[in-house]
Amino acid sequence: MTGPDRSHAMDHVVAVLFENRSFDNLLGRLYEPGEVPSFEGVIGKDLGNPIPSWAEDGADRERVPYGVAPDMDIPNPDPGEEYQHLNTQLFGVIDPPGNRGVPAEKMASPYNAPSEAGRVPTMDGFVADYISAVTAETGRQPVYDEYAQIMTGYAPARMPVLSALARGFATFDHWFCEVPSQTFTNRSFFNAGTASGYVVNMSPADSFPVHNTAETVFDRLEAHGLTWRVYCSPPARMPFTGIIHAARLRDRFANFHSTDRFFEDAANGTLPNYSFIEPALVYGHNDMHPPEGALFPGLTFDTPSSLLGGEALLAQLYDAVRSSSSPTGSNAFNTLFVVTFDEAGGTYDHVPPPPALPPDPAAPAGQYGFRFDRSGIRIPAVAISAWAPEHAVVTGIHRSTSVIHTLRERWSLGPAFSAREAVAPDLRAVLTLDTPRDPQNWPDVHPRPVPEFDEAMVPPDLPLRGLAKAMFFAFLGLGRELGQTVPDIGPDTALTGAEGLAMIHDMFGHMFPNLNNQR
Repeated sequence: MTGPDRSHAMDHVVAVLFENRSFDNLLGRLYEPGEVPSFEGVIGKDLGNPIPSWAEDGADRERVPYGVAPDMDIPNPDPGEEYQHLNTQLFGVIDPPGNRGVPAEKMASPYNAPSEAGRVPTMDGFVADYISAVTAETGRQPVYDEYAQIMTGYAPARMPVLSALARGFATFDHWFCEVPSQTFTNRSFFNAGTASGYVVNMSPADSFPVHNTAETVFDRLEAHGLTWRVYCSPPARMPFTGIIHAARLRDRFANFHSTDRFFEDAANGTLPNYSFIEPALVYGHNDMHPPEGALFPGLTFDTPSSLLGGEALLAQLYDAVRSSSSPTGSNAFNTLFVVTFDEAGGTYDHVPPPPALPPDPAAPAGQYGFRFDRSGIRIPAVAISAWAPEHAVVTGIHRSTSVIHTLRERWSLGPAFSAREAVAPDLRAVLTLDTPRDPQNWPDVHPRPVPEFDEAMVPPDLPLRGLAKAMFFAFLGLGRELGQTVPDIGPDTALTGAEGLAMIHDMFGHMFPNLNNQR
């Protein structure tokens, strides 16, 4: 191996995108006040949220203070993550009042958005929205101890891998997700700089797989003779990245591989220029997504905690990058590893998201009249590189489009993907060391034990819901677009998870040849 050269610090970029956690939820207690020059955390602050007067239990307490999560399955059940829920969380508004306690898809205009443009988020609606969302999901209002969990986060000792990496390299304390909404739209922004005007996962069901025609960074890399792969953690066989960008990528699904291939590529020094890691997002979770187990009392069908599973995956990915030592290919000195999340998923954060430049300022408003002119909630983000100092805190405003902006600038990939991406800060600014850190001196990470997921534990009659339901109907929409015969069923059709997965595997399993052999 020739001597490390900072001009080659980003010959390879690896990005992993976990699910649905805010900065306060996972990293708010990373540093004590005064431990570093600047850190926007939660320690020493009097944080909390008001309890709405209509709460059936605990309203007399008036306020839920911010506290420490008591276990690794908090909040449970999963908070609301759609645009309608985010509006309530950010602004404390439920408008019209009939939106209270009903599913997001049945909420009416103005979808809890504030009446005045440019209003600064108050960050005081998380308790109200959680009570409303749990009521819609379970048919009853939660009691105080149940809804108070939305106002908690984790101490570093509970998240030893993420915390060690955030302290050991550069962490961003003002990194915001792109859209105040959920998975598909934010993941689309991550690799395309826009979401073609779509705000939620399934309205309509074929919105992303058929109508999200935005050019991706994968297209641009290929056009410039550069390489990419999407690596998916088992047992996933139907990757979300593929369905979100199917209109662009459906002829290149052979570029989707298991994370087992990632570990081989890292060891052999054969990582592509851009590696995008997708955790298991539907079952066998290692994506850090909050659980849905409270909706199915008595059922044990997943790993005990997707946080523990996510920490274990993160440790494996980090160790693979750290130990990579090819003299001519990818190695620890020429690889930037970015760890972040798609969105906050309804978990509390105290920092108001700033305004944002729309991806196309001249375009009409998107779904629900949203103009894409404000950011989503703050999320964890860490940049790991031999050229990044330890205990670095990046205080400037960043968003997820910084990743593809950095790729575009690094490899001169042409014009900006969107106006939003054009103004995103370049991540190369965090690579400030003149002499790289020897990987032997990088922090060691030790994930807490997590039992291996057993697919046989999934009850066959579990209802199809959440991200799995969104994926199911997205695949049906793609099938219709491709002229394939698909069942004539709609989003209100009652299906079990086993039925839905079997149908998708039978109809579409061939689409991802390098994932279809995972059993």
